[in-house]
Amino acid sequence: MSDVSKLQECAYRIRRYALRMGEVQGQGYIGQALGWADVLAVAYGHAMSYRPEDPKWEGRDRFLLSHGHYAIAFYAALIEAKIIPEEELETYGSDDSRLPMSGMATYTPGMEMSGGSLGQGLPIAVGMALGLRLKGNPAFVYNSMSDGELDEGSTWEAAMGAAHHGLSNLICLVDINNQQADGPSGKVMGFEPLADKWASFGWHVQRVNGNDLPAVVAAFDAARNLKEAKPRVILFDTLMGKGVPFLETRDKNHFIRVDPPEWQQALSILDQSQA
Repeated sequence: MSDVSKLQECAYRIRRYALRMGEVQGQGYIGQALGWADVLAVAYGHAMSYRPEDPKWEGRDRFLLSHGHYAIAFYAALIEAKIIPEEELETYGSDDSRLPMSGMATYTPGMEMSGGSLGQGLPIAVGMALGLRLKGNPAFVYNSMSDGELDEGSTWEAAMGAAHHGLSNLICLVDINNQQADGPSGKVMGFEPLADKWASFGWHVQRVNGNDLPAVVAAFDAARNLKEAKPRVILFDTLMGKGVPFLETRDKNHFIRVDPPEWQQALSILDQSQA
């Protein structure tokens, strides 16, 4: 198993990079970035095969950012993985930047799809996984998505197709933070019992605390090492704003506008927790 202390440092740096990018624009999807950082740390610091110097390497595992508004979190992970240089974070969301506010594959090295119109990632992931299998490529396809995407019919059509084709090279990562633009996800469209739903569609299902690094590592390992010919989904319960208490408790944290002094306050709190 990976050294959890190293993954904790990785997650800390991902959170810090995200906060620094948020400060550039004074706003952003910071709550999601802080909550999803542990999952990204394990993906790029432990589970995935990739080459930082060659983002298009054919043998790489594919990571699809279906929820394109999580781009600020994903860029932080790409910086941590040395795919994007750290100095580029200062360009976040600016004209001609390779780091637009929503993920776009034509702009950013390591970005496999242009996300944002929710519900597209899993169908694309199914096609990629089928293609890789036909080519005899052993790479995994990871689809990172939000609980808000559970409202989309295309998600469930793709889930049914993945099970039909026995796509054991497909791992879906679902962020259950119970928050979307219109309010709590479970109130906008009730989705429980979620583990039972995925299992009924023919998937291998795990549900863990997405902010518990040892549990996240174990879930990734179990998904990758499963011998059954079926797709795998990991449901991660996460806390929006994780690591910065005054953001964790903010009522409206789907898209956060932070007053200028608060950015340095958030960074200081994060640094103190790591000391």
